[in-house]
Amino acid sequence: MGKTIAQKIIDAHLVDGTAAPGCEVGLRIDQTLTQDATGTMAYLEYEAMGIPRVKTELSVAYIDHNTLQSGFMNADDHRFIRTIAKKIGVRYSRPGNGICHQVHLERFAKPGKTLIGSDSHTPTAGGIGALAMGAGGLDVAVAMGGGAYYIPYPKMTLVKLTGALPPMVSAKDVILEVLRVLSVKGGVGKIIEYGGEGVKTLSVPQRATITNMGAELGATTSIFPSDEVTHAFLKAQGREEDYVELSSDPDAEYDEILEIDLSSLEPLAACPHSPDNVKPVRSLAMTKVDQVCIGSCTNSSYTDLMTVAKMLKGKTVSPDVSLAIAPGSRQVLAMLSENGALADLLNAGARILESACGPCIGMGQSPNSAGVSLRTFNRNFEGRSGTRDASVYLVSPETAAASCLTGYFTDPRTLPIDAPIAMPEHFPINDNMVDLPAPAEEADKVEVLRGPNIKPLPQAIPVDDVMELPCLLKVGDNITTDHIMPAGSKILPYRSNIPHLANYCFEVCDPEFPARAMAADGGFILGGANYGQGSSREHAALVPLYLGIRAVIAKSFARIHKANLVNAGILPLEFKDAADYDKFALGDTLRLENVFAGLEGGTITLKNAQGETAELVCDISERQAKVIRAGGLLNYTKEQNQ
Repeated sequence: MGKTIAQKIIDAHLVDGTAAPGCEVGLRIDQTLTQDATGTMAYLEYEAMGIPRVKTELSVAYIDHNTLQSGFMNADDHRFIRTIAKKIGVRYSRPGNGICHQVHLERFAKPGKTLIGSDSHTPTAGGIGALAMGAGGLDVAVAMGGGAYYIPYPKMTLVKLTGALPPMVSAKDVILEVLRVLSVKGGVGKIIEYGGEGVKTLSVPQRATITNMGAELGATTSIFPSDEVTHAFLKAQGREEDYVELSSDPDAEYDEILEIDLSSLEPLAACPHSPDNVKPVRSLAMTKVDQVCIGSCTNSSYTDLMTVAKMLKGKTVSPDVSLAIAPGSRQVLAMLSENGALADLLNAGARILESACGPCIGMGQSPNSAGVSLRTFNRNFEGRSGTRDASVYLVSPETAAASCLTGYFTDPRTLPIDAPIAMPEHFPINDNMVDLPAPAEEADKVEVLRGPNIKPLPQAIPVDDVMELPCLLKVGDNITTDHIMPAGSKILPYRSNIPHLANYCFEVCDPEFPARAMAADGGFILGGANYGQGSSREHAALVPLYLGIRAVIAKSFARIHKANLVNAGILPLEFKDAADYDKFALGDTLRLENVFAGLEGGTITLKNAQGETAELVCDISERQAKVIRAGGLLNYTKEQNQ
């Protein structure tokens, strides 16, 4: 039987486990990336392991999330990351150099390589043929130290593309169609591979837009072939030597196949408050728009922004609309500046933001109260924009540009441009904002600088065979990591200060939860289906750990968050019968029995004082069970290295 692209890369990097469904596999990791909202914690964890220098082929620390410096906290974190990166052998991408996924795609990602990053949209690099996965910061730290990265061996889904995109329909509309069909839970446990003749019509940035939002499917990752289109992109970036051809075998077998005719697609929008709530743009035509934001790691490439500039040239943004544009990288911004497109955007009334994540994570540009915001981003969870009652829609750059001109949701096909933007044959190359680390022989001379906002890591408590504690919170389905640990300019500067972050944990769901948890001597959380979807932020596990959460009992879990719970030493337990979720309530005293047997594949019994019972399973690997017994991955790693 032939192999898929992902299976070939997994086979080439397999260091532990069996490459078969139902097994856990450990992979050798070639590259890692971090960003500053998760990076401080990742480097504190790396430091705690006591390994002097990173062992990957390449590791890069990006500063792109916490770039607003309204206090000392973000600047101090950047200084810490810069100095520890220099000491341990990590390259450092300075603030202003761009969004990690955009810059990594341009300058570092390679076909056939493995990459994990402490950001859920790391699969962006799948657009260039890398096996790129989002992970918790501790998993990234372990990989930097030479350890394997473990995942359940995934199912393989083929999205077979035929035809070609019509004018003013874009890659964003492709992934929105996939989300419409599969939903935010449809990719869990799967790698999404794109194939078919339609692939050849998509540029690398278009492919990266699609793989980027594979994170919203809950997929392990998404990947495209590495072909002549990939070769042309790498050559234009001055990296032709990084090219290798990658394709699936003709007789490769897939667990499921989804066919999409690109020529049949139309402009789409994800409506509030979920990326899979997808409708045609034409059906929203009478919706008034207050704000348009263009950028993020999904849609801030050169061709995206040149398309917007061409649509806006000689026109003026509606007086009722605030338009903000954030180029994805300094390379893109420099090109727009040099060719005059930046002037076209400014003259039309755009507000140009720095090359960073910005509004996507609620870091500025929050919409007005009850405002309608169209964004070329990847997530529209309630409150993520920084405005609780805003209605956020996810759209293509073409739809965003058309709508900011009219002041209403507008089908971009009504405002066509004369020709699509061509990919450049050569990109301007300037990596002077990516600092090299100190040579190994000089590392001891580097002083790591820490600010007062950087606090120690919370310590896990090994589980007991019987645990009787209160239910401190009960939540429903599709709880995101934004619900658990919100983003935004008020909170993100404290990402290295777990005690302070604890004050905001689950504030979207239950503002009383932090105080209730602090007053208790440990407890449990009850959750619905797809618990922990969204961002890879391990803070959504570390903060509950600090608050004394010993187990999360849910109908089902999102992959990365489940792994982060295990890494933090928190039990991720699932109801055998999802209907049993309704038997238990907030405030119940819950008793877990036979926990140790459950860690070995048996059944854990859940009881409350009212006599209700349920059977639970702990669906984790043998290795993860050892991690739980050790009190988290950090303790387990130290034990293994002794």
